[in-house]
Amino acid sequence: MRPVTLFTGQWADLPLATLAAKASAWGYDGLELACWGDHFDVERAVSEDGYVERQRDLLAQHGLAVHAISNHLVGQAVCDRIDERHQAIVPPRVWGDGTPAGVQRRAAEEMQRTAHAAAKLGVKVVPGFTGSSIWPLLYSFPPVSPSAIDAGFRDFADRWNPILDTFDEVSVRFALEVHPTEIAFDIASAERAVAAVGGRRAFGFNFDESHFAYQGVDYLAFIQTFGDRVYHVHMKDVWWSDRPTRSGVFGGHLEFGHRDRHWDFRSIGRGRVDFEGIVRSLNRVGYTGPLSVEWEDIGMDREFGAREACARVKAVDFPPSDVRFDAAFERDVG
Repeated sequence: MRPVTLFTGQWADLPLATLAAKASAWGYDGLELACWGDHFDVERAVSEDGYVERQRDLLAQHGLAVHAISNHLVGQAVCDRIDERHQAIVPPRVWGDGTPAGVQRRAAEEMQRTAHAAAKLGVKVVPGFTGSSIWPLLYSFPPVSPSAIDAGFRDFADRWNPILDTFDEVSVRFALEVHPTEIAFDIASAERAVAAVGGRRAFGFNFDESHFAYQGVDYLAFIQTFGDRVYHVHMKDVWWSDRPTRSGVFGGHLEFGHRDRHWDFRSIGRGRVDFEGIVRSLNRVGYTGPLSVEWEDIGMDREFGAREACARVKAVDFPPSDVRFDAAFERDVG
């Protein structure tokens, strides 16, 4: 069975020691460590003797393993058009003086250090974001020329190929969480992103069904299309209305949980995602990595939800068959 882990990004207000004890009690097999809060510090990992060993030992004390570290926040600043919002999500050493070009350069360097930190910790995958210079042009007016979109994918490739070179050097893979605001947010844009970096194997995906389903994107087809590039999996549910609502897919500038929203993230089993279909698709493409719960449900107590989500993921997961169900009829038992 695949290990069930908890992504710590939504728990960065808790010290790692506190969260590890809770996650163990809830039944998790490990943690996907976010590179913020005190959960995993990239700079300390690459420069401070004993740091990664202490983080790993802390988890081991609670019977937990680590299969991935995630650096979504810094990755976002690599390709984004930098503004004051980014100061709130990147470390001061990356923000520096806030000059956009400098922030982007330092973010890229931090992602390269993240690859080294992952290798030092002994994990093979770094999920995260890439940012995008062209996301603000989506559904825009005046119309955007195809050449402007082409330029955006070239910008992504120019900024990320040197980062991916470092990932290759240390035998770690980067897994983009396909997500609105990133260079890839559906199947079509994911195909363009892969093509933009020349199909290199260092670049793959962190599959998260919740970011596809409410858009109307076939999330099972994503697994089938990119099966050999699904390097990590998030388990998160989402609800969307089957009737017209006062806001639509774009959200109406309403906060999560607002009664007029068309969709909201939900705890596992509380939304509309076909998790059995996901498990069967993952089995079909041979994915054996962790199933990492990214817990987000504005209407539920998070500790109740995290415990319930762990149990539900373990209940829905199953190994693939290694025989045809009717193969027994072909055997001679005489």
